Amino acid sequence: MISSDPNTAPAASPSTETSLGDGSHLHQALSPKGRPVSGVVPPYWSHHRNASRASQISVEGGPAITLEDHTDDPESETSRGLWAKSVTIDDHVVVQGKTGVGAYVVWNCKIRTLEGGSITVRMRYSEFDDLRQKLVSAFPYAKNALPSLPPKSVLFKFRPSFLESRRAGLEYFLNCVLLNPEFSSSPIVKDFLFGRMC
Repeated sequence: MISSDPNTAPAASPSTETSLGDGSHLHQALSPKGRPVSGVVPPYWSHHRNASRASQISVEGGPAITLEDHTDDPESETSRGLWAKSVTIDDHVVVQGKTGVGAYVVWNCKIRTLEGGSITVRMRYSEFDDLRQKLVSAFPYAKNALPSLPPKSVLFKFRPSFLESRRAGLEYFLNCVLLNPEFSSSPIVKDFLFGRMC
């Protein structure tokens, strides 16, 4: 008989729980008609972490992380090869061919040195591509440290939005090269850039 008294809690349905050998539990509830209803709880649902599963570092706490700034120490290993502080590409010049055909863009790259001076280098996209290919050949293990150059486009190469996107990509590429001591100290980079100084 069902009680209509609101103060009376409904009776819990009878159930049984059996522990299985693989760490899971079998929960059997009895349906209103008295038939068992099973529910297997997979072992990955339980979030118990015993000490045998914890790593030594997570139990004791790992060593503190320290950062060292060697930018002011010219004798440190990381800054020996560095000579540039930043690179910006501020503007470009479109150079027309003699007959009006074969126009191309020259990028004005301003390199700030660690000593406080600046160098201006003018480069075409094809020269950036040449530099990247030489670096990939010389440093095949560091290929992932060299970002890809922005894509080429025959149709849109003089549109302002395309030129701005290309400028940002070339600037990023040069910063990645010149702020990496391994690349910036290589004769490939020095000969390439210093041969194009204005």
